[in-house]
Amino acid sequence: MFNVFINAWKVKEIRNKILYTLMIFAIVRLGTIIAIPGIDVVGVKEAQQAAGIGTLYSMIAGGANSQWSIFAMGIGPYITSSIIMQLLTIAIPKLEQMSKEGEEGRKKVQSYSRYLTVVLALLQGLGVTYSYRGLFIADSMLLYVSSVVTLIAGSTFIMWLAEQISAKGIGNGSSMVIFINIVSSLPMATKSMYDMAAGSGTKGIATVAGILVVLLIVLVFIVYLNDGERRLPVQYSAKMAGRKQVGGRSTFMPIKVNTSGVISIIFAISLLQFPEQIGQFIPNKGETFTKIIETLRMTNPVGACLYVVLIIIFTYFYTSIVINPNQIAVNMKKSGGFIPGIRPGQPTSDYITRVVSRITLVGAICYAILAMAPVVMQWIFKVNVGFGGTTLIIVVGVALDIVKALESQLLMRHYKGFLGH
Repeated sequence: MFNVFINAWKVKEIRNKILYTLMIFAIVRLGTIIAIPGIDVVGVKEAQQAAGIGTLYSMIAGGANSQWSIFAMGIGPYITSSIIMQLLTIAIPKLEQMSKEGEEGRKKVQSYSRYLTVVLALLQGLGVTYSYRGLFIADSMLLYVSSVVTLIAGSTFIMWLAEQISAKGIGNGSSMVIFINIVSSLPMATKSMYDMAAGSGTKGIATVAGILVVLLIVLVFIVYLNDGERRLPVQYSAKMAGRKQVGGRSTFMPIKVNTSGVISIIFAISLLQFPEQIGQFIPNKGETFTKIIETLRMTNPVGACLYVVLIIIFTYFYTSIVINPNQIAVNMKKSGGFIPGIRPGQPTSDYITRVVSRITLVGAICYAILAMAPVVMQWIFKVNVGFGGTTLIIVVGVALDIVKALESQLLMRHYKGFLGH
């Protein structure tokens, strides 16, 4: 892996992309320490400590300190917008047809996602401002309006930065923004574990050692699971071209254990945290609504079970978008390919569907178990683990994607150089 980074750094074109990505990282982190106009930062921090605010969603948005910053909402509205647009693409035939019209159609759908992001940012910005209404330096409508406008601009700017990473940097922009936000919070989590070990004596050291062992096992499992795939054998029939026989090669079609990767987990977290975001608009939530919010938290058994179910659902949902067995079977038949023992056409499509369904179930369950690791550790060790299965899945998954992206760009440059000579 280190050789990949060293070789990539030697190539000027790739080095510029890496530096461009790092520059955007710096801008993202800088924005999380710039306060909303007129907010009492000290008051917000005290309110957070009293309420125990510091959810995984806030970590993805930029960490606990970003709650009072211009990037308080982070990339959350853009992620929610993407979820809604993908659901609408399936539900509305016109959008589905548009998404299949090539690059132009996808650009139109993407533009709708951007508009929806602004609308969602407006709604969430109103909620954030309303929840902090008593923590501004003055009870001024001008301050409230400027706060909402600033939050919308911050979230839209984050969306634009993510798209710039995808276009000019390394990796997927949204994943990279989430990656740097989580990584930036890991030193604080490490410090809290060190304080626990230093302050609780032998018992604290044993607890931290147990947590580290579990996290190491989870880390190894994530790496193996991320690279895991089912290889379907594919045989291409030989053809006669003049007097020569061409084709007749054997290959395989790889199907990843979890095609959705970290996306299903991010979607599940966003949906599970949605009622809590709505609660920001309600001044007097009442006992029932407050109980619903507490029940949906991952530390609650009901919320934990729902979290697992949502991960499985979104894994299947995203896989169904990415992998189209009918289209694969048609393309395979046109190319003269077939799976040994399976007839071309509809039988091939049915077979691929069965394989994808089974392997997706395995991957979804494994990812759900890994995502629940920090919650289970909190139940067992009675301490709040600052990072765990979910954050490790996101960090490791994105890190491996970065390595693959660098490898592919190095490979492309190698072929370009070869063709140039």
